[in-house]
Amino acid sequence: MSQDHVRIEDIDTSRPHPARIYDYLLGGKDNYEVDQQAGEALAASAPEVRIGLRANRAFMRRAVRHVVGGGVRQILDIGTGLPTSPNVHEVAQELAPGVRVAYVDNDPIVKAHADALLSRSGGGTSTVLADLRDPRAVLEHPDVRRIIDFDEPVALLLVAVVHFLTDAEKPGEIVATLRDALPTGSFLVLSHATGDFADRTDAQAEYSRKATATLNLRPRAEVERLFDGFELVDPGLAQVPFWRPDGPPPERSEEIGIYGGVARITR
Repeated sequence: MSQDHVRIEDIDTSRPHPARIYDYLLGGKDNYEVDQQAGEALAASAPEVRIGLRANRAFMRRAVRHVVGGGVRQILDIGTGLPTSPNVHEVAQELAPGVRVAYVDNDPIVKAHADALLSRSGGGTSTVLADLRDPRAVLEHPDVRRIIDFDEPVALLLVAVVHFLTDAEKPGEIVATLRDALPTGSFLVLSHATGDFADRTDAQAEYSRKATATLNLRPRAEVERLFDGFELVDPGLAQVPFWRPDGPPPERSEEIGIYGGVARITR
């Protein structure tokens, strides 16, 4: 069990939270009216958002299968969001039952739900209340260290989370801090929102005005820089429906403003 204890007073339901908006747009039930309103406003200004979030989840599943197929047996998933089955550990352990997963999120509601889910997972998992903005605290957290052996290859998942960091928060330095803690043979799985395929300035502004975290759309070149120090695997950085698809891409895939990529440390 985690040493972090969720208290009712820690849970802010007065403002939309990215994890709960995501849950609502995916059809989940672990959200509040403020999250539903923010989700509907986002969908009104970016009609492809629901398709995009489903495509992002599908990308995550394919990427997890890739890294586990490549021999990785431990995963650090930062910004995990509310549990949506199949979860990372379910996908990974279907291929290799011994895979260990440490989930990290900054929303106490996410932690509470994840704790309940993981209590039935049979071990090898942990959920940690921590924030990507303080990567050293994540890396040094006892419940991360209990699950993750940083002397062995790790798959670092940053799926649809870095775009909540502002430029002032130096996302490149945050990713680099995490990268430098990983040994050779480790992977980075990252997806990130972009405005490259449609003008979503209004949606970005509306979301950032209401939610607990701003949405920071970045162009391809800036997203690619987050992979500095890693070697992208084929097909490189791509819109998430087109990263190693295992079936026909969904309709309107060309409009989906989310890049995804998987890369390996080969130093």
